[in-house]
Amino acid sequence: MLVIHPHFHGRRTGVTAHTESLVKALAPHVEVFALGRSLQSRVPQLSWGQLLRRLGQEPAIWHAHRNNELMAGLALRLFFPKLRVVFSRHGHGVPGRYTRFLAARADQRVTLTHEGSRLLSSSSEVVPHGVSLERFTPPEDRQGLWRGHRLGGEYGIGVVGRIRVDKGQGDFVKAVAPLLEAFSSWRAVLVGLARGPDVAWADRLRAQTNGQLVLAGEHADVVPWYQSLSIVVQPSHAESFGLVMLEAMASGCCLVTSALPHVAQYVEHGRTGFIYPVGDSDALQRILRELMNEPLKAKAVGEAAARAAQARFGIAREAQTMQALYEKLLAK
Repeated sequence: MLVIHPHFHGRRTGVTAHTESLVKALAPHVEVFALGRSLQSRVPQLSWGQLLRRLGQEPAIWHAHRNNELMAGLALRLFFPKLRVVFSRHGHGVPGRYTRFLAARADQRVTLTHEGSRLLSSSSEVVPHGVSLERFTPPEDRQGLWRGHRLGGEYGIGVVGRIRVDKGQGDFVKAVAPLLEAFSSWRAVLVGLARGPDVAWADRLRAQTNGQLVLAGEHADVVPWYQSLSIVVQPSHAESFGLVMLEAMASGCCLVTSALPHVAQYVEHGRTGFIYPVGDSDALQRILRELMNEPLKAKAVGEAAARAAQARFGIAREAQTMQALYEKLLAK
């Protein structure tokens, strides 16, 4: 079975990282390749020429993750009838008319949550994301790794992900700014890319903390940040899923997350993380105050989160489900 995961996006995103992880998890079990640009060299890849030669000889799966990749797969299927097209929708909210039009023409649709399946309107298989449990692991000395960043303090608290308004960093800063002076052993950081007008917005957020907030920028490898942060906040106002949640848990961070529709399926409030109402910075501040006052509590919750991730959230489980889906589709 030949499986292709195209990647036509010009910049690395969370979807990029997940696509690469899924390809690597599938590789021991099926012949799978990524195709496109902005991909890590260690991910199995093939060229367009190699792909076209093989499509004329054997059945294959084209697993698209974006609209342009889906459109390319549908076009290829016109010339190679043995090709089957799978589409995973990673976006949140109600899909546009164009997305629904294209998705309806895929041989199989995949959504990340039951809410996402309902919004897509066409029937889909719900397959939640997993993370690499070999890559995202708890460190032996979290505080030592934090000190290695040379940012001061004993503990780190922060948000990982693209910096923009709907990601909720404004709620985080509003909640944590008054706490940084009260808890001098803690430092706050935003790890992620800001572009265009969001650059000035990030600077204004930093000013709200009297310059104490660290803007760490974008990092190709975020594992060192997960392994050094004691508390990771995911304050998003909307997400289709949000891999930060699982990556932070697998890394043994104490996760504090907004109550997006799917979160309660993964986080047990007070045991493997904390959940607060979306956009409620006062509720977020109450949780952060308690945890910053009791670092050992944050540590215990992070350890429980890592155990839960090891048991339930591995990429191997997602890959196994995808492989079964591919085999069923080709058997038709």
